[in-house]
Amino acid sequence: MDKKQPERLASESYMSYDSHFGIFRHRIAETIAVHWHEFFEMAFVTSGEGTHVLNGTAYPLQRGALFLLSPADFHEIIPSPGSTIELYNFVFSERILREDLYYDSFQSASDLQYTFVDERLPVIESEFTLIWQESSNRQFGTPIVIQGALERIVIELARALRANPITDMNMTGSGMNESIAQTAVRKTLTYLQHHFRESITLDDAAKQARLSPNYYSECFHKQLGISFQTYLQELRLQFAGSLLKVSDLPVTEICFAAGFNTLPHFERMFKRKFGVSPRQFRKLAE
Repeated sequence: MDKKQPERLASESYMSYDSHFGIFRHRIAETIAVHWHEFFEMAFVTSGEGTHVLNGTAYPLQRGALFLLSPADFHEIIPSPGSTIELYNFVFSERILREDLYYDSFQSASDLQYTFVDERLPVIESEFTLIWQESSNRQFGTPIVIQGALERIVIELARALRANPITDMNMTGSGMNESIAQTAVRKTLTYLQHHFRESITLDDAAKQARLSPNYYSECFHKQLGISFQTYLQELRLQFAGSLLKVSDLPVTEICFAAGFNTLPHFERMFKRKFGVSPRQFRKLAE
């Protein structure tokens, strides 16, 4: 069976021009086909069972399942036969997520998904209920209340993943003595997450951080342990690998969609990272 091409969901379809977030309550009785979005998405399952296919990897869905997606992620939701999945779906732009939480949450090679089954489950659900109520009846302080609830949920997810030995969360706290340069580098990570498919240069990122290119490059490597170019390339390769798994788009098209300028360079870097060519990678994922 041919794979369908992933749909790209645009921000303007889910968030109003004067808001940086939106929340929905969905009842899913049929498969939600593979798609990706320009925004961040966080979902929490309140009932039902099924499967969540995130970046080509299948995870079980049940009450208490929480997942957090970036604009680089692809996913599909498949309800179990005879089951209807009910969930909260909160979408937001990078403006509502503080840079330190963004940095700590997304510096992981693992998919950000966890199922809460203990006393934290009702706590998470109450936070989503609060976001829903505030969004339905906006008043003074609503954006602040919603941001606070979002941050608490993200922290709960990060703590759960850190406590899970299967998950490789290499998180670094922001700390009270973090330098201005370190903070500036953190801010550019959000920028890169949204624009890595474009022709971004070190100079572009340094301007976002308001640092000189040489100093930004030095701070970036010191803070992340890898160079700016390596980090940018990793984002592009991760995106390309996910797209190879979930679509039948030609390799050449995926190469350019991921931000690479030439096919030979893309294929060489892809094989260096994954050990196989893009076409072999796709066959192994079938």
